[in-house]
Amino acid sequence: MTAVGQTGGRRWRFSVRPTPRPARALKSLQLPAFWLLGLILLAGLARLGGILRADLAKYPVATTSAIILFAVYAIPFWLFIASMDFLEREPPLLMATAFAWGGAVATTAAIPGNQAVHDLLAKLISPAFAATWGPAIAGPTIEELLKALGVVMIVLVARKQINSVLDGMVYGALVGLGFQVVEDIVYAVNAVSVSGRGDGVGPVVATFFLRGFLAGLWSHTLFTALAGAGIAWFLVRTDKPVWWRAGGLAVGLGLAWLTHFIWNSPLFADGIGSGAAGVLLGMLGKGLPALVMVLALVWVARHREAHFYVAHLAALHDPAIATPGELQIMGHGHLRADARRYGKARCGRAGERAVRGLQTAQARLAVELSRVSHLDPADALLIYCRDEVLAQRQRLVALGHPEAIVSPCRPAVPRIVVLGALGAVLLVLLIWQAIRSMHAA
Repeated sequence: MTAVGQTGGRRWRFSVRPTPRPARALKSLQLPAFWLLGLILLAGLARLGGILRADLAKYPVATTSAIILFAVYAIPFWLFIASMDFLEREPPLLMATAFAWGGAVATTAAIPGNQAVHDLLAKLISPAFAATWGPAIAGPTIEELLKALGVVMIVLVARKQINSVLDGMVYGALVGLGFQVVEDIVYAVNAVSVSGRGDGVGPVVATFFLRGFLAGLWSHTLFTALAGAGIAWFLVRTDKPVWWRAGGLAVGLGLAWLTHFIWNSPLFADGIGSGAAGVLLGMLGKGLPALVMVLALVWVARHREAHFYVAHLAALHDPAIATPGELQIMGHGHLRADARRYGKARCGRAGERAVRGLQTAQARLAVELSRVSHLDPADALLIYCRDEVLAQRQRLVALGHPEAIVSPCRPAVPRIVVLGALGAVLLVLLIWQAIRSMHAA
């Protein structure tokens, strides 16, 4: 194996800090923060279990329906968040821990915290002010602090796993997703109680559409992703002065608070204009900027990380490991998917699996290359990763499809653009229909 080029990844060397090889999960057992995290999670799960047990005893059908609906609702969000970091995936246990913190710890602690802020606002200003602006002040202040603490706990128990801004966004988004799912379940059961019509699923379904589709795209998952980005910036950018890193942290936390504040505020509560279209415009005006900002930040962070790792692979200058065409598509999720579809079109399912296997092996080798300062010909792990790439290459060659690239007849407009546009239109129509149904009711 040829030596790694010294320029490999230099442009992004301060944006990404690969997890070192010696980092092992068992080392976390030696940290006091690990045991503190475990105790807090157990306490949060116990409190959440108590809440759900009470709801199940009173409304078993509605509560079960809410849990199932929002659990299924969380699956595509989880898959999207997990896919954000293709090259160096986060440990599943840490991802589950982040989700559990948001769902069990942040939610149960936020309930009394929010109520305390509401009561304080009512005493200091007025009950009317607390009723109108309380959610916009209490929610961002208490909930974003509690959720950000979840990312901090991940840092304390597994600091080496936070090696880029993208990692911070992944863990922040998972904390927010856990909070969002559990909060929606609680709201759904409360809606059943408020309706006064017994153990029915009607209010649960209404809450599912209201909070899942009308608010879900620009809710806690987005807010805490911004906070996670700020925390990761502070950790990773050690090439910057402390005040600069602290500024990035403050911006991330501030944006999380601000986007949450705007969404909870009574601004445009009745929409912009009249009717369902006015309500839709009001919601888009409050939520769409946050969605666009987070997606743009994810795009930048993903490409910085991809450039870093792909540069290490390119430095080998070995087409048996990765051809120039494969290197061009490796850092782009939609291009990798197009390459898999092209492999399937030419060689069936076997071609698709072979392309996926090669991409996965190349990604692992790229990450391992980034973790060493120089190549040791006797490095067992690098040899294993290289041999796996070569084995996957041979599978493709045997199928008559030697290179995992996109089709030369690929449409001028990328498939992801078309699907994204159609999905956005469909989603807007669903939201509009949900608003009209609520107005009609």
